Amino acid sequence: MPNARTVLPLSALGAVTYVSLVERGWFRLRRQEIPLLRPRRPPLKILHISDLHLTPRRRRLMSWVRALGRLRPDLVVNTGDSIAHPAAVPALVQALGPLLERPGVFVYGSNDLYAPRPENPLSYLRRSTPSDFHEHVPPDLPWEELGATLRAAGWSDLNNAADRVEAGGLSVEVRGVHDSHIAQDDYGRVAGPADPGADVRLGVMHSPEPRNLDAFTADGFDLLLAGHTHGGQIRIPYLGPLITNCGIDRTRARGLHRNGAAWLHVSAGLGTSPYLPVRFCCPPEATLLTLVPAA
Repeated sequence: MPNARTVLPLSALGAVTYVSLVERGWFRLRRQEIPLLRPRRPPLKILHISDLHLTPRRRRLMSWVRALGRLRPDLVVNTGDSIAHPAAVPALVQALGPLLERPGVFVYGSNDLYAPRPENPLSYLRRSTPSDFHEHVPPDLPWEELGATLRAAGWSDLNNAADRVEAGGLSVEVRGVHDSHIAQDDYGRVAGPADPGADVRLGVMHSPEPRNLDAFTADGFDLLLAGHTHGGQIRIPYLGPLITNCGIDRTRARGLHRNGAAWLHVSAGLGTSPYLPVRFCCPPEATLLTLVPAA
């Protein structure tokens, strides 16, 4: 019969195995219906993906993402932190596969520009604002190749930019900002009232920083999409996430919420930093958002 000295190390080993191997690879597709279209408009299916933090060895993640092509979404929205390795762009193309044949839009996250670094895990749990590390070093990941590849596939680059896309027979106004986590966002470059003639008005960003959420909402955008938080990555039952790693409140660290008159969807993302490969009560996810006419 095992004694206490044996049971405790085995329990610790089991916990580490679960958070780093089991739940981290327990990919889920969530489905959410949002009533925001005008009457008699056809439903619009939006696939929201975020925070893959992809490295070439994550074959299971790549295969799972590629299989999302079977959903045949009307529009794909990628809210950043797609890569985490200098050689990850070809792996990302392989993962996205048939999704690159669909209309799509994207923004960058900080980890599309800067490679992850080893750090004390406790520093993540204490962090609510970005460090100043990125202000002192040049980008070391192939973000330009990433952007060129996605644009060549026909996806709209919304880093402090705006566009109009046709998706599912509807006219979609899209505006986005670069990552506020590294102070690259410039809402002033896309500011102004949303087009009332568009069927849908989407605001896209990586980090759901309240100042940008409120600016998009004030300009009349219907739906805001963001990632970055990983849903907290570590969530305590009945308490929720310990942190959001940005200015948004913990109650809106993942899922569908309201931001004033706008809907807000924050993705818990599909990956983690290679140096903090754990998830607890927060499985990796992508979300199929189906927009339908409002009552």
